[in-house]
Amino acid sequence: MSVVVYSTKSCPWCVKAKEYLDTLKIAYESIDVGSDREAAKEIVEKTKQRGVPVIKVGTRYIVGFDQGAIQSALKEDGLL
Repeated sequence: MSVVVYSTKSCPWCVKAKEYLDTLKIAYESIDVGSDREAAKEIVEKTKQRGVPVIKVGTRYIVGFDQGAIQSALKEDGLL
């Protein structure tokens, strides 16, 4: 899958990011970094940050819920 959302269960911005992708009808894989330590470690290594959500579109990582960056990445990957 070319879109992955790394999130935690208690993160309201993670919910908003997923809802945004749902409204765009974009399929994504959701990974809970609160319970998947390996995924959490991978994200910190890739982004150098510990915040969530992290949305991976293709090879691009977007830290935080940034609609403009998400939409731009989706367009670049031909998903929009």
